[in-house]
Formats: sequence, C-alpha cells, structure tokens
Amino acid sequence: MTMALVQQNTLDLIGNTPLVLLKGPSEAAGCEIWGKCEFANPGASVKDRAALWIIRDAEARGELKPGGTVVEGTAGNTGIGIALVANARGYKTVIVMPDNQSKEKMDTLRALGAELVLVPPTKFADPAHFVHTSRRLAEETPGAVWANQFDNVANRKAHIESTAPEIWQQLEGRIDGFTCAAGTGGTIAGVGLGLKAFDENVRIALTDPHGAALYSYYATGELKAEGSSVAEGIGQGRITANLEGAPIDTQFRVSDEEGLEWVARLLREEGLCLGLSSGINVAGAVELGRQLVAEGRKDARVATILCDTGFRYLSTLYNADWLRAKGLPVFPWLA
Repeated sequence: MTMALVQQNTLDLIGNTPLVLLKGPSEAAGCEIWGKCEFANPGASVKDRAALWIIRDAEARGELKPGGTVVEGTAGNTGIGIALVANARGYKTVIVMPDNQSKEKMDTLRALGAELVLVPPTKFADPAHFVHTSRRLAEETPGAVWANQFDNVANRKAHIESTAPEIWQQLEGRIDGFTCAAGTGGTIAGVGLGLKAFDENVRIALTDPHGAALYSYYATGELKAEGSSVAEGIGQGRITANLEGAPIDTQFRVSDEEGLEWVARLLREEGLCLGLSSGINVAGAVELGRQLVAEGRKDARVATILCDTGFRYLSTLYNADWLRAKGLPVFPWLA
C-alpha cells in the first residue's frame, strides 16, 4: 500500500497533483492521453499554483508586508487560490470579478473571507474591465499589492518550476505532446517552456475556445477572434507577458459543444466531474494525439490539464435551463 504524503505546511498541499490515464480520450486518439488532476489542489483548480508563486514573489521583493492586502481581477479560480494562500499567510484579499461568472465561484470567494467586487463584463480596452478595476483598487488601498496574473511572470514560473517537472517525472521522461487552453497564458507557456527544457521535441499545442484570438495568432500571426464560448477563465485576445516567447508548435480550436461532449463522457464513463475548460483541453489532447498517431507515433503520450472541479458550475454547465438558454446541448441525465 502506498502511504499518503505528509506535509508540514498547508501551502505544501498545492501541487504534486496526480496524473491519470484517460480511457475514453485515449481510445479516441489511438494513443495515451493523460490528465493532470489540478482539481486536487486545495482551491480545487490549477490556479492555486499561480496564486502561491505570485504571493511568494511579492513577499520576496518586499512589496507584500505582514497585514497587507492582495488585490486581483479574475474569472474566479485565481481569486479562490489567492484567498486561500493569503489566509494562510495572514493577508486580506480583494477580488474583482465579472458579474457573469458562476454563482458558485462568487459564493466560494465570499465564504473564504475575500472582499468581492463585481463589475459588468466588458472588453479589455474599456477602463471598467475587471483587470483595470483591480489595478486601480490596488493603487488606492494602503499596503496592497496587485497580483496582475496576466502579466506577472511569476504565474508561468509556477508551471516551469512545478507543473512541468511533475509531468516529466510522472511519465518517467516519456512524453510526446502537451496541450491546454490559455487564459493568462501562464500554464501553456510555463509547462511548454518547462517540458522543452527536458526535451525540445515535446510538441506544445494551444487549444483555444471560440471567441478567443490566439488560435488565429499562432496560425496566421494575426490576433483575430471568431465566434464565442461560455467557458470561464480561458480565452485571450492579446499576447500577455506570460505568453511572450511561449513555445507553441501547433494550435487547435474547439467548440463548446465538443468540449461539453468530453465533459459528459468523462463524468458518465470515468467518474470525473469537471468544468468546460477541462473538456476543451481534453478535446485538444485527442486532436494532438491523432496528429502524432497519423505521423506514425502509435505509442505517443499526450498530457493535458484537468483545470477545476465541475462542482464549481452546478448553476451553469450542470443546469438544464442554463444550457438551453445558451443554445447548448443538455446532458441526457439532466433533460
């Protein structure tokens, strides 16, 4: 029997997440598809890693002092990670969030003791955008730091230093491809750079939802968005500091419908309750696996990120009325 890990510090619970072989996606791709179980972090998402590295970096630079405040603009998961890390380190948290995100995220942030500021969703160029609003609040709050997850490269450093080495070790140095979507760009860039440092032949693919501009950028060099997506926390219209120099070898675009199909299958067939970003990532991993198999690499191994728990979307993805209102297919067991 394998003994459970023992940690001396609650923040050491962040990272070292399991990697699981996904049966259905592997069969669909014709090769091994592995999922990094980031929902196993204390805040139930991949964003715990960025939160920890960003706060540690601010402490190391002397910007965040005892009793200080961390302010951030987020779709929710980074805010949850920041609130937990800040609680453990004795800081206050102020989170600015678009008011169209899931109720579960809002309720969670309030339950964790964060001050929640809701703003209408708007384009990044608008001064009222949640990112700009959070920056202004940080500037106006004594003793506060702005986490700035989109352009703070401590974000991608978390994945260079933790996520990538974990995947490499868990697959015993045999990995052929990695893919995930981009929100801040920290995960795809950080894991990509980290894995390339071990083996430059690992193929790094961006999986983009509709409504985001990065698929077009990496395919044609032009930032151009097409369509829309209800996925929370992913989709980007600019090259953030975290994305600068990201080693993207290829790119895929995945619809919400295809992502939801994998969300449904992973729940019904494999007992994993996940969010839409995970479904989109898995769809991209299947495409990358098929690409490698078509090149004759039938023993290929592809890894992706299972970003967060589906329990965070009970009022949206797992709500029949909400799905119908968005024109999306309803899971058969909810109909």
